[in-house]
Amino acid sequence: MSNNSIMTTYVTPSPGQKVQADLARSWLLVNATRPESFQEAEDSAADVVVLDIEDAVAPKDKERALKHVTEWFAAGHTGWVRINAYGSQWWEHDVSELAQYITHQLDGPHHNGGLLGVMLAMVESTDHVNETAARLPGVPIVALVETARGLQRINSIAAARGTFRLAFGTGDFRRDTGFGGSARALAYPRSQFTIASKAAMLPSPIDGPTQGTISKKLIQGASIASEFGFTGKLCLLPEQTATINAGLSPSQEELTWAHDFLAEFEEAGGQIRDGSDLPRLARSNSIIELAEALGIEWRRPGSSSDYSPNDTYYY
Repeated sequence: MSNNSIMTTYVTPSPGQKVQADLARSWLLVNATRPESFQEAEDSAADVVVLDIEDAVAPKDKERALKHVTEWFAAGHTGWVRINAYGSQWWEHDVSELAQYITHQLDGPHHNGGLLGVMLAMVESTDHVNETAARLPGVPIVALVETARGLQRINSIAAARGTFRLAFGTGDFRRDTGFGGSARALAYPRSQFTIASKAAMLPSPIDGPTQGTISKKLIQGASIASEFGFTGKLCLLPEQTATINAGLSPSQEELTWAHDFLAEFEEAGGQIRDGSDLPRLARSNSIIELAEALGIEWRRPGSSSDYSPNDTYYY
């Protein structure tokens, strides 16, 4: 059974995590060798700031990057950290230093001294997650699956006691498998992430990043992620976060449909009339609840809309 049912992530919103981690849309990766960029990331629209001491950092700079992270947290900031893969020469140092830091900061304003969670790179088995969780008790872990071996074990990884949420490392996965980057090429692995997450009762997964800052590409990337059931997306630049947030949020058309359906349903007596009412009722409520949780205010569009959602899709 996943530990999602017992681990609380309903932390007080902070600059490093503005939205509950189970609902977070934009996960901004920030190179931890550049502490001058931390404040820009914190000031961005990112739902979650992830200080990266893994892929973005050269081996010779790993220790310096981790020091920048703990200094940032010690100064009163909060956020997540992407740590190096279990079994790598740096994993032991990462978890030891973070665990020691947490122990020294327990009397501070945050339970884990500013560390809100970790994103574990290159997860390929339940042991990778559970060993990390054992070293960092109480810290939520996003399992970043990036290889064919990891995908083959996605169901057990999702069900691991230490897994809080799954994330798809599309770049490394393509490098490992030779897959192309089109939505069609990655349809199978994306589907597996969502199915495994739902079966293990985890929050919906986090998709890999889209390159660049062109809004059209980012909107398309968010749309593809949403189509496959992802509700989060990794971001590489602060400029990407607002567009990704918008693309992974309920639209005004969706909210209008949800409110109109509920009003019509109540006017008709509030009783199930046919087989389509139950899924539409669930979808209406989930759209409105998600919008409220994300602080999105409903404003009925000025013009009429023919929007009608797929009744089988749920947030």
